[in-house]
Amino acid sequence: MTETAASSSKGHPSGKPAKKRGFFGAIALFLRQVIAELKKVVTPTRKELVRFTIVVLAFVVVMIIIVSLLDFVFGAGALWIFGSGGGES
Repeated sequence: MTETAASSSKGHPSGKPAKKRGFFGAIALFLRQVIAELKKVVTPTRKELVRFTIVVLAFVVVMIIIVSLLDFVFGAGALWIFGSGGGES
């Protein structure tokens, strides 16, 4: 980890010693760090967003198919093992 990344994660510059912050000082530091991190966020372009959406939807469809097949197989196996439930009276 670089010195810059290490010092920024501690909340103080690398040249200055850390000082004890109060409750509200800690909250203010946290909010400043949150804002600094949010400034680093890069929003995707429309093309990227469409591509990501298609990938997620395709993954969900594949997972639905897999779970449905497993449900059918285990259901059929349970019927085979335990019978149809209409047994003799």
